[in-house]
Order: sequence, then C-alpha cells, then structure tokens
Amino acid sequence: VVAATNLAEKGYTRFAVKAQVHAGGRGKGGGIKLADSPNEAGELTGAMLGSQLVTPQTGPEGVPIRKVLIEGGADIANELYLGITIDRSKKRPVIIVSTEGGIEIEEVAANEPEKIHNEWIKPGWGLETFEAAGVGYALGLEGKTHRAAISVIKKLAEMFVDLSASLVEINPLIVTGDGNVVALDAKINIDDNVLFRRPDLKAMRDHSEEDELEIAAAEHSLSYISLEGTVGCMVNGAGLAMATMDEILLAGGTPANFLDVGGGASVERVAAAFQILMQAPALNSILINIFGGIVRCDRVAKGIIEALQTVEVATPVTVRLEGTNAEEGRKLLQESSLEFIVAATLDEAARKAVEAGR
Repeated sequence: VVAATNLAEKGYTRFAVKAQVHAGGRGKGGGIKLADSPNEAGELTGAMLGSQLVTPQTGPEGVPIRKVLIEGGADIANELYLGITIDRSKKRPVIIVSTEGGIEIEEVAANEPEKIHNEWIKPGWGLETFEAAGVGYALGLEGKTHRAAISVIKKLAEMFVDLSASLVEINPLIVTGDGNVVALDAKINIDDNVLFRRPDLKAMRDHSEEDELEIAAAEHSLSYISLEGTVGCMVNGAGLAMATMDEILLAGGTPANFLDVGGGASVERVAAAFQILMQAPALNSILINIFGGIVRCDRVAKGIIEALQTVEVATPVTVRLEGTNAEEGRKLLQESSLEFIVAATLDEAARKAVEAGR
C-alpha cells in the first residue's frame, strides 16, 4: 500500500502489481494484476505473496511468489518487442525486434515470423547509429518516437556487451500517447561464467529463485541441472553427459538430471555428486559414465569407491569406464566390497541402469 500511495502522490491513478519470479509468461498466469487504487494494490499484493504462480515456463508445479514490484500505470499507445541474444550460427549478437510486443517472442516466431526483424551486431565494433535507426524503422517508428528508440536500442546493445549477457529483453517496449518510449518490463540473463569478474552482479543474485540442488552443485564446482526422470547421471564432460541422457531415453528410461563432474573426479567431488543425486525425488538408479582422456579411469574408480564408503547410496549404481586405464578401473570396481553394475559400452550401461531401476 505504501509503494502505491507514493506513486499516487506522483499523479498515478492506476497501478501494476507484478510477481518477481524467474519465469516468463507471468501475465497469462495471473502474475501481473492491475489496480485502480492503492488499497486494491495492497489487496492484490497480499493475495500474490506466498502463492504459487504457474506459467508456460514454470511447469505445472509453478513457483512461489516471494516478492512483488508495484509500478504506476502507463499510457500505452503501442507495444513492441526489443531483445538481444547470441546467434550461434553467425557467432555474433543479434537484435530481435517485433511490432508484436507484450507476448512471448517464441509465439510470434512460430505464428507470424514475418513480423520479426533481425539486426546483427559486429563483434568488436558495436552497433552504429544508422543500424539502430534501421531497427527503429523496422518497428514502424518515426519522428520523436524514432529518435527516442534509437537511443534505447544503442544503450541496450552497449549493456549486452558490458554485462556479458546471454539475453537482454524489453517486452513490452511501449510507445506512450505523447510519443515517448518506455521499457515497461525487462529481463536480463547473465552467463554464470562471468560472475567472477562482476562481483556487483554476483551480489544481486537471488538464490531463493534457483533450484537448491543446482546451487549446492555449484558450490562444489559441479554443473548440475535438475530434470524429472528416474536415472541419475554422473558424467565427465558436457557433451558426453548429453549423449548419456540420450542413451537413457533410447533404453526406455528418463534422466533425473544433467551432471558434469568436469575433468577431475576427486573423492570429495564424487561424494558431493552422490549426495546431490540422492536428493532427486524420483531417483531409482544411478549411471556413472566416465571417459578417461586426461583423467585416469583407475583414479576415478578409486574416487567412486572411497566416496561410496562415506555416502549412503540406496539405489543401484551402474558404471561405465572407457579410455586411459579403463581396464584397471573396472577391475578395482569388481574387486571392491561394494556392489556395482559394470558395463563396457555406453548403450550397455544405459540399458543396465534403466533395467536396474525397474
């Protein structure tokens, strides 16, 4: 109520109450509500806080609303989309704009691709004023509105590079009744790998909006993504991890996670990986797939054995080792007092892991 009252004192007569969650599509899910008075804004805030918001990006379980943002209502004459991301095929940033703002850009791309305009930014050179002007014209803007849009587009391009972002997005970028442009809603995705040199951004990170297991994995330098399957994966290398998940699906199972333990498989890291894997809600089997290039498979096998002596694992563990000292590693597993399902190939390992969980 206080925030809305302060806005009312500045002349606003309508108010927007916006759920602050890490998911798009909030409007469709009821995460953005309009109020005609400060009291109504307070009531909407009370109803939102603590509730679950379900959007097309959250899944059916939704996400909890812990914070809201209250803004003054805007005089909207037109809604546009403005975003910048990485075009991996061209190896450079691309500006994406559309006259269809206020809805998910993926929907526009699927249903009306002709309403999307792209402008690529030259690496090391930046966005020229004439290029920003072309983007503005592609949005059908002219005069005062066009000049204002050029400034916004150029600043957004500078921000994208300065933040080492993977996405900056204004949706909608509105044109007001008097011809100004206003960023009504915005989203920024920052690459986790650059946070070490941007402590200011790292300090803004809200861990309450992130998966608890993914946070725990990051503390041990593990790359982990939670999924909804039953077969836990522990792999060295992101590409091999994705191939392992594909093989699990081909074998009739579903992966419970993506987990890359990286180039080193120390006892501490493997133990941490097991502890995280065991917290997956539907877990009924674990598949460890290691390719020994730089890392030696016998050393990895010792790490697995020692880790399992300190961590209680209640599900079958299938291990596939290939590469440097793979035979020695398999022998260590087979001679240990622990029970392992040892496989020689990836498809065999995936098949055995899926069968072990049934």
